[in-house]
Amino acid sequence: MRIEYIYAMISILLWSTTATVTKLLLSNLNSMQILLFSSFFAFIFLFIINIIKGNLKEIKKYKMKDFFKIASIGILGTFLYNLFLYLGINTLQASQAFIINYLWPIMTVLFACIFLKEKLTIKKIVALIISFIGVIVVTSNGNWSHFEKNSFIGMIYCVLAAISYGLFSVLNKKTKYNKYTTMMLFYLTSFFISFLYTIICRTTYVLEINQLFGLLWIGIFTSAIAFASWVIALEKGDTVRISNIAYMTPFISLVWTSIILKESFSIYSVIGLLIIMVGIFIQMNNSKDQL
Repeated sequence: MRIEYIYAMISILLWSTTATVTKLLLSNLNSMQILLFSSFFAFIFLFIINIIKGNLKEIKKYKMKDFFKIASIGILGTFLYNLFLYLGINTLQASQAFIINYLWPIMTVLFACIFLKEKLTIKKIVALIISFIGVIVVTSNGNWSHFEKNSFIGMIYCVLAAISYGLFSVLNKKTKYNKYTTMMLFYLTSFFISFLYTIICRTTYVLEINQLFGLLWIGIFTSAIAFASWVIALEKGDTVRISNIAYMTPFISLVWTSIILKESFSIYSVIGLLIIMVGIFIQMNNSKDQL
């Protein structure tokens, strides 16, 4: 196997554990607590990587407007995205939340049409509609007459997570900053906001050893290491081919949630995921778009 695919698979395997580990942590911690500690650990790890790579000198070149731009993008991609995802995982089954979260590629296309002036075609509109049908299938779990209140709220959280990450992806694409330094600053922004929340609410946390390990896993492995490995994979291989591999993540996540969390393997979750994937692959089709 070529080295770029090994790096890509490392990222995918780590990302696929996010829903499972987060669900376990949510049994004793809330979403903001997870965000606080995981952002801190991710920042520290990426800080060390940037020291090793000699990237910190680049930060000295940034002006105040650069820091403001990076922080604004970081709020979307690390703070709001993770907060909404954790809230969704807390409300729904972990597998359902992670599947709905994979609306973000469609959201990226939609926001690219708005901010990058890319063409909004019939194909893209159809892809968006199909993916949302997949979300409804996952959330309804076969009960077509009505949604349970918690299911609807959880769906909203996960859709908001997808919107946040889609917008983050487009705005981040427009910047030309170093990927490692900006990701480090993204997590620093997330930690800073979470820390301010902690101070305002005057809350204190005493972590148990198993919680610490879980937070270290989310912060270092599924965030920092997965990101660094993915960047290396994209740098060494074909961007389109490597990016397509990422869509294995929710399928592998279903396996983890089934084995570790003992969540039932709902046929509607699988069908909904497949429908969402159809929508994604339609908009990824490289054939010429027709209005």
